[in-house]
Amino acid sequence: FSVPSLRVLARHHCLSGVVTQPDRPAGRGRKLSPSEVKSDALTLGLSVITPSDLGESQCMAQIRAWKPDVIVVVAFGRILGSEILALPKHGCLNVHASLLPRHRGASPIAAAIQSGDTESGVTLMRMDRGLDKGPLIAHYATPILDNHTAGSLTDTLAILGSQLLHDQLGPYLAGDTTPVPQDESLATYAPMLKKADGRLLFTIPAMLLARQVRAMNPWPGAFAVRDGRMLKILEARAIDGRAPPGRIVRLDDDVVVGTSAGLLRLDRIQPSGGRPMSADEYVSGASDFISSTLE
Repeated sequence: FSVPSLRVLARHHCLSGVVTQPDRPAGRGRKLSPSEVKSDALTLGLSVITPSDLGESQCMAQIRAWKPDVIVVVAFGRILGSEILALPKHGCLNVHASLLPRHRGASPIAAAIQSGDTESGVTLMRMDRGLDKGPLIAHYATPILDNHTAGSLTDTLAILGSQLLHDQLGPYLAGDTTPVPQDESLATYAPMLKKADGRLLFTIPAMLLARQVRAMNPWPGAFAVRDGRMLKILEARAIDGRAPPGRIVRLDDDVVVGTSAGLLRLDRIQPSGGRPMSADEYVSGASDFISSTLE
């Protein structure tokens, strides 16, 4: 999400340096790998630091040495302390992936899809000590399409966020925009997702389950349990019909699951230890799938 914004800033402004997350284990070998932000920043010839704690003395000394006029935060994933917030003369700005004050917090994109919002967007705000509570500078909106997943909407909003920075940072630094306080009565919250948030409960309506599948894609991933084994639900859609909640049935050419209201059509699934495939392909090799129950 941050890389398009980094590239816009590097192209149109003088960047003193970049702060990003430390290298993390990745892949089957669990070797330490840099974040995409770090890799991109080094390619651009920028100075990069990757502190495990923003408050550590070396990190703070480096940020002070850079003497930033403004700090821009994009999907950093950590809370900034009061010392950093007060350091730049133009403050700290955040590109947040929602139309604030709706969906403050760590997972605004998934929350927008799961809530059934018809649009999402990006907001440029001046940060304060509250969680995404700072005054608003500008926002850009975009429709949420029926086939948007959290992953695909993230890609859309990443580009939109970079456009927002490109258009609005210059006027803000020139004093041509005035941040506006948020309407607290409209605030909602999107807490950090956990693996358990992907569990599908068929005692709720199919429409909500279909949103959940899209909202949890790619992480943490929607899933149900059959005979004690996880079944990942990669793509699904709500359709009309009735069946006992959790019961897998055939409906014409479709493989569907009963819910409390409507049917959830399984389009792509991934059995435990297997590869992603269409539900129809899976059924052709597992005839006992039909009439079994998902929990």
